[in-house]
Amino acid sequence: MKSAKFYIFTILAFASQVLLAQVEFKTSVSKTNLGLNERFRIEFSVDKQGADNFKPPSFADFKVVGGPSSSVSQSWINGKASYSQTYIYIIEPKKEGEFIIDAATIEYNDEIVKSNAVKISVSKSIEIPKDPNNPEYVAQQNIHLVAEVSNLNPYVGEGIYVVYKLFVSQNISVNDWRVSESPQYNGFWNQDIEVTDINVQNGKYNGEDYRFLVLKRAVLIPQRSGELIIEPMKMDFSVGIPTGRGDFFGNMITRNISYSTASDVRKVRVKALPEAGKPEGFSGAVGEFQFTVSADKNVLKANDAAQIKVEVKGSGNLKLFEIPKIVTPAELEAYTPEHKEEVTTSLSGLRGSVSDAYTVVPQFKGKYKIPEVTFSYFNPKEEKYYTILAEAVFVEVTEGKDLPFVNNDSAGTFKKNVVSNGNNFQFIALETKLKPIIKNDFLHSTEFYLLLLLPFLAIPIGIIIGKKRSKRAGDIFGNKIRNANRLARKYLSEAKKQLGKKEAFYIALEKALHNFLKAKLQIETSEISKEKIAELLQNKGVDANTIKEFITVLNDCDFARYTPTTDVMMKNEYEKTVEILTEIDKQL
Repeated sequence: MKSAKFYIFTILAFASQVLLAQVEFKTSVSKTNLGLNERFRIEFSVDKQGADNFKPPSFADFKVVGGPSSSVSQSWINGKASYSQTYIYIIEPKKEGEFIIDAATIEYNDEIVKSNAVKISVSKSIEIPKDPNNPEYVAQQNIHLVAEVSNLNPYVGEGIYVVYKLFVSQNISVNDWRVSESPQYNGFWNQDIEVTDINVQNGKYNGEDYRFLVLKRAVLIPQRSGELIIEPMKMDFSVGIPTGRGDFFGNMITRNISYSTASDVRKVRVKALPEAGKPEGFSGAVGEFQFTVSADKNVLKANDAAQIKVEVKGSGNLKLFEIPKIVTPAELEAYTPEHKEEVTTSLSGLRGSVSDAYTVVPQFKGKYKIPEVTFSYFNPKEEKYYTILAEAVFVEVTEGKDLPFVNNDSAGTFKKNVVSNGNNFQFIALETKLKPIIKNDFLHSTEFYLLLLLPFLAIPIGIIIGKKRSKRAGDIFGNKIRNANRLARKYLSEAKKQLGKKEAFYIALEKALHNFLKAKLQIETSEISKEKIAELLQNKGVDANTIKEFITVLNDCDFARYTPTTDVMMKNEYEKTVEILTEIDKQL
């Protein structure tokens, strides 16, 4: 009996191993030789129920245009069961050549099972047969993605535009689309123009009536001469193709297919700017422009600020050239200019203005001249260079210190010719009058004895200084206050050095404020609220108006780092801080 059970167990175990070994997981394709513009179907099938965790290969050299989808089939014929689960993809090649699609994997009974790899040969694009019943051919004839370029022969720096339109005939329907590959504009500066409303319009394509959509618009400015390529935009569609049959109610039956298309490659031949007549200092401005240099104040007092604005306005490559710089006299302190761009982009190109605003602060009374400035540009419509001269700007300072006066009396001196006569050398002495040197004896002098006693006097002085230093070193609380006071002065000095550099200036100013309070209030002010700081200052006898101004400066440091500011505003902020700290120090 026992032996019979043993045999049964052995047979069952052997049968289960045979069944496990017979699991079949295979890869099959609809075609192994195809053109670059063709697609094919790839299926991964497993014949055992319970297999899961399917993982496809990478498809590195192919693009998945459909799937994954799956199907399951089961049958029972003549007492024999069959099962199949299939994972399906529609893919297309990215390039020509021979490629291996690696095995997919799946798990069955805690074992990893691999499918077979397949070899695909891809040749050049082939012509799709002109079969009116072939859905691919129907889609090809009725869907067109077109890139319209405004000018195929511009100058370097001259703006052009490209518009991508999708034309669809009245015979088919496009249910869904997506951009699978955006166009590349190598050699161009480019900026997209947002398409806010995608509306269906009626138009003509090759003389026939079509519906079309504007999908994408961009302004392009070539950066170099020669032939530049606008790469195609590629799109995938779900297309409804009429079958020619109607349903019970007479409605046309359509067949949905996946379809891909691309716009044509557009070649732009860019002309170099002419060398003949190119002005000296030409910075690459191409378009039609106006140029001005102006001051918001022409009369002011010393240490008041004025703004000198250098502005270029018009249409052209406004963002791609350098604005001319002004030269100011040494008596006018000029800060780094604030650059501003107010430019709009449309199919006509870039239009608006770019400017640099210089803040200048005079130090002395007088009348100062900011010399003339020139700006050159090339007009592509007239194929001609233009140069604009901005007149000199004069700034008169009516109040303040006078310029230091330089005495130039020596400039009035003149040379005389030397006349030789018999008395020219009478100043040379012919007799000597020598006196003996008086010798002082240092050995027994007062200086000798003072220097002799100096080391003995230095010993008690050194002991006293050492005791004071030791006592000071042991005064931890006092040292903290002194250190905070020193840091406050250090950061205030650092803030002055960083004038014109917004982030660094306000960080240093804020540190100076907190270290000042740390020294005066003996607290870590960075860890408490501004309300508590105001309360502590009030308890120390500081008046309410001074406290309010101090808190305002603290708030300015918090917000100014994240908001636009100018060099003049920073300079005023620094002077205001010094004034407030001095006032608080007096009151404390």
